[in-house]
Amino acid sequence: MWAMLLLFAATPVERALDYLTGEVPRWKAENGCYSCHNNGDAARALMAGGRGAAIADTLAWLSNPDAWDKEQADAAFRDKDLARVQFAFALSEAVERGLVKDRAALARAAASLPAVKEDSEIGSPATYGQALALAARIRVLRAAGLTATAQEAALRAMKARNTPEHAAQVLALRVPPAPLLALQNPDGGWGPYRYAPSEVFDTALAILALLEAGAAPAGVVPRAVAWMEKQQLENGGWPATTRPSGGVSYAQHISTTGWATLALLKAGR
Repeated sequence: MWAMLLLFAATPVERALDYLTGEVPRWKAENGCYSCHNNGDAARALMAGGRGAAIADTLAWLSNPDAWDKEQADAAFRDKDLARVQFAFALSEAVERGLVKDRAALARAAASLPAVKEDSEIGSPATYGQALALAARIRVLRAAGLTATAQEAALRAMKARNTPEHAAQVLALRVPPAPLLALQNPDGGWGPYRYAPSEVFDTALAILALLEAGAAPAGVVPRAVAWMEKQQLENGGWPATTRPSGGVSYAQHISTTGWATLALLKAGR
């Protein structure tokens, strides 16, 4: 009997998708607005996991970039420039997967992206940081059929100082991954810096970068995936990755969960 139950037990990625299927719509229902954490990062994970039908309202809203700046997000998310980057990133995912047919909407979103600001943060899910924001912009511009030469040059010129920055360069520019690989911890995960404890967001971003660039040496990703799956919460999500670490943030919890789910899906879990 127990063997049968274990056989049909949900996998970590299935549990994550089930959790996000409930959480993504909940923010709008409870707060009356769309958010860059639920309807941006987490929505991308649901699209990648084949759950687009569960977020039809999000997809419809993403298709109208002219309305994005009218949203009044929670007090921790008043950065409309960052929000536009995250929403455009989600829209590019929707268009590439055929969930949104209006490519003109993506072109409008790409053309209206604000200049990426210099950012003192090292790139948490809530703030992205300059390197990851550039990588997201590059993805959006490419998906819209527009040139990303200036953004690529800016990202290439950055002196990467931490895991998100190295990962962003590998992800968007396919640069050699050696500096990113050197930051992997003995437990299989990545922290923001060398010798920093592993965190879910940094690990997920490293996994995605290495896999999308086709630059993952044997054994590296399985170790990272095993570490990340051990951190999963009972509800199917993951602890918030915050800067400094150990903070409590619903927004970063949802964003971290979205990135972790994307990484597991990319790893074929």
